[in-house]
Amino acid sequence: MQDNATEVTAAGIARLAGVGRAAVSNWRRRHADFPKPVGGTETSPSFSLAEVEAWLRRQGKLAEVPLRERVWQQLVGHPEGPVAALAHAGCVLLLIHDRPTVWLDVSAGSDARLAAMLPAALEQVIVPRFGGRRVHGPRTGGDGAAVNSPPAVNAGTSVHGTVGEGAADGDSMNPASAVNPALTVNPATPATPASAVNPSSAVNPAAAVNASPYVHAAPRPATPAGVNAPAPVNGPPAVHVPTGPELLPSAPLLRGTAELAAELGARQTFEFLLGRHLDANPRQYTLTPAELADLMAALAGPARVVLDPACGTGALLRAVAARPDQELYAQDSAPELAALTALRLALHGRATVRGAVGDTLRADAHTGLRADAVLCHPPFNERNWGHDELAYDPRWEYGFPARTESELAWVQHALARLRDGGTAVLLMPPAAASRRSGRRIRADLLRRGALRAVVALPVGAAPPYNIPLHLWVLRRPERAPAQPEVLLADVGQFATEGRGGPDWRGVREAVLAVWRAFERPGTAVERPGTARAVPVIELLDDDVDFAPARHLPPPAAADGAEQLKEIRERLGDTLRLTAELTPPPARTEQPARWPLTTVGELARGGALLMRTGGNGGHARVPVLSDHDVLAGTAPSGTLPESDEEAVLTEAGDVVVPVLGGGAMARVIDEATAGAVLGRNLVLVRPDPTALDPWFLAGFLRGTANNRQASSYASTATRLDVRRLQLPRLPLDEQRRYGARFRALDEFERVLRRTSRLGEQLLRGMYDGLTDGTVTPD
Repeated sequence: MQDNATEVTAAGIARLAGVGRAAVSNWRRRHADFPKPVGGTETSPSFSLAEVEAWLRRQGKLAEVPLRERVWQQLVGHPEGPVAALAHAGCVLLLIHDRPTVWLDVSAGSDARLAAMLPAALEQVIVPRFGGRRVHGPRTGGDGAAVNSPPAVNAGTSVHGTVGEGAADGDSMNPASAVNPALTVNPATPATPASAVNPSSAVNPAAAVNASPYVHAAPRPATPAGVNAPAPVNGPPAVHVPTGPELLPSAPLLRGTAELAAELGARQTFEFLLGRHLDANPRQYTLTPAELADLMAALAGPARVVLDPACGTGALLRAVAARPDQELYAQDSAPELAALTALRLALHGRATVRGAVGDTLRADAHTGLRADAVLCHPPFNERNWGHDELAYDPRWEYGFPARTESELAWVQHALARLRDGGTAVLLMPPAAASRRSGRRIRADLLRRGALRAVVALPVGAAPPYNIPLHLWVLRRPERAPAQPEVLLADVGQFATEGRGGPDWRGVREAVLAVWRAFERPGTAVERPGTARAVPVIELLDDDVDFAPARHLPPPAAADGAEQLKEIRERLGDTLRLTAELTPPPARTEQPARWPLTTVGELARGGALLMRTGGNGGHARVPVLSDHDVLAGTAPSGTLPESDEEAVLTEAGDVVVPVLGGGAMARVIDEATAGAVLGRNLVLVRPDPTALDPWFLAGFLRGTANNRQASSYASTATRLDVRRLQLPRLPLDEQRRYGARFRALDEFERVLRRTSRLGEQLLRGMYDGLTDGTVTPD
C-alpha cells in the first residue's frame, strides 16, 4: 500500500519507458485509462509510480522497471523529499553493511513491523559509529505493535543555537531543521559545553521543555590501549535514529534499497543514489572535484585525525588515505549535507566518524580537537560570517579578520584546530593572497612560519570555474623557523579547453614534486615559470602580496622562442591544409523532394539503436561530454562515481547533444571509441547495412531539421532526436552524400585547429615582446 505514495513526474515516466516526454503527453491524450495525476501542479503533474508501472506493462511498453530506476523514483517521489529519503536509505545501508543479519530479521513481515522495529536496530550501528545519545524508542511485540511507547518527541525543534548561515543571535533556530524533520537532531539532547566557550552558540532554552526521560548518554565504544578516545562533539550530531512514524513512508524504498545493495554492495548503492541526487540538483551544491580532493589530501600527508569544518558532500574526507584507528571529524551548517556526509564516510571505511550540524565559525562543534590535518573548501566572499559577534574569539591568533576577509577567518580556524606540526590545506580565492584588508594577517602568517605554500591552480579546477583558485598549505608552527621560506607555485599551464577540468595528472605530479622537494631540508626549489622557494623577507612589503605569478621567474627564453617557432610552422602547415580542403563552389539547385522518415521510425524498425547518456559510471573511464561534441575535442567530462552500467561509444556511432539549440552531430572515430556517453547526449548507432553514419550525421545537422524537432522553454532549448528527419535513399546514394559530409567535417576540424594555433602564436608573440624574449626586428 505504501508504494502507492511514491510519485513520478512525466519526465520520470519517460525515463522508465525509454521515450521522450512528448510520447508521455500523447499517451495521456490518447488513452482514457492512463493513470490520473495524484499530485504536482496542472502544468507539472505527478502520478503514482505503482499505477504508471502497471499501465506500462498492460500496454506492452515496459517489461519490468529496472531496479535502479525503481529505487531512484521511490527516492525522488518520497513524501518528505529526496534528502530525507536518502538519509533513511543511508541509515539502512549502514545497518546492512555492519549487521546484515539484523536487517534480515527486522525486514521480515509487514511495513508496519519494519518501521516499528527498525529504530532499535539502527540504534545499534548509528550510536557506535557516530557517537551522540542513545534514544530508547518504542518496544514492539511479535506482531509489530508498540509496547510501552514513550511520549512523542517534537522532531521539528532544533536544540542547538546558531546553525544556519546568516543567523546573528545564538538563540535562533535552524529553519532547515523544521522543514526536514528526518534530519533534525533529537530535541532531547541536552545543552552542550560549547556555549560556555563561544557565547554565540548559546542553546535555545525553549528546547529544554521537550526533554524526554527516555534519553540517556550512550556508552562510548571501547578504546584500544595507547589510543586517545575520540574528541567529543559539542554541537548537534549529524545523524540521528529516525522514529517509526518517520520510517513508515520509506518502507518500500528501504526494501528496494536493500535489494539493490545485494546486487551492488552497500557503499556502491549509496554512492549511486547520492551521485544521482547531486547530479539532479547541480545548483544546490558546490562540489569539490575528486581529483582536487586527492591532491589536497596528498599535500596534507598521512594523518590519523582529520577535520573538515565545511564538509559539504564529504569529498575531502573521503580522499584521505585510510589508517588504523582513524578519526574523521566533519561539520556543516546544512543539516542534510552533514547527515549525508557522515553516512557516506561511515560506509566508505572503518574510521570513527564524528559529524555535527552548525555554523563552524559561530558554533564550532569540535572546540577540543587537535587534528593531524585539516582539509577545507570554505565558502568564498561571505560578509555575514560572524564578524560582529566573534571579535574576541581566541582563534584569531594572527589578527582579527576584516568583515570582507571571511577566508582568513577559515584559515585561522583551521590552524586553531591543528596539533603542533599539523598541516592544513585550504582551497582559497586568488584575491585572498593580495587584498589590502588582509595584509596584516598575511604578514603574521608569514613571520611565524604558519604559511608554507601557495599553489595557483589552472582555470577550471573547481567552482567558480572561470578563475584560477589557490591552494594554501599551512602548518601550526612548533617553533619559529630559522630561515623562513614559502613555496610559491603556478600550474596554470595545465589548463585544458574542455569542461572536464585541467590535466589533473600533470597538475598532481608538478605540485607534489615541488612540494616534496621544498619539504626536504637543504633543497633549493626553483623551476622557471612553475615554482620557487621565496624568502619571507621578500614578501613582507606594504602589500604582503604572495600571488605566485608575481614572484616566479619567467620561463627560459630559449624554450619560449623555440616553442613559438614550432607553433608558427604548425600554423603554416594547417593553413595550407585548410586551403586544400576548402569546399568547391556550390551549384544552385531546386530543393529536393525526398520521401522522409524520422529517427524514431528507424529505431522502431531496427535500422538504428538509440541510447541516452548515463548518470554515473566508473571514475577512470573517459567521458564524452556535450561540450566535447560541440567543440570537437577529446573526451574530457566527468560523471559521479558509481557502478551503474555506462553507455560506451563505438566507432561509427553518431552522438547528438540535446540542449542548447545548436545543430550538431558527431561521428565517433577509433580514437574516441570506448568513451562513456555523458549527460545531455543521445547516441544513435546505425545498422551499417541500412544506414551510412556520415549520411545520418550530416542530415541530423540541418538547421531546419533541428528547428522542427526542438521544444523551447523560457531559458533553454531541448532537441527531441526521435523527431529528426532523414530522406529515404538507397545505401549507395547515402554513401555519396556521406563522403561529402565527411569532407566538410575534416574541413571544420582543420579550421578549429587553425584558430587554436593562431591564438597561441598571437599570445606567445605578445608575451615575448613584452618580456624581452622576442625582439621587434
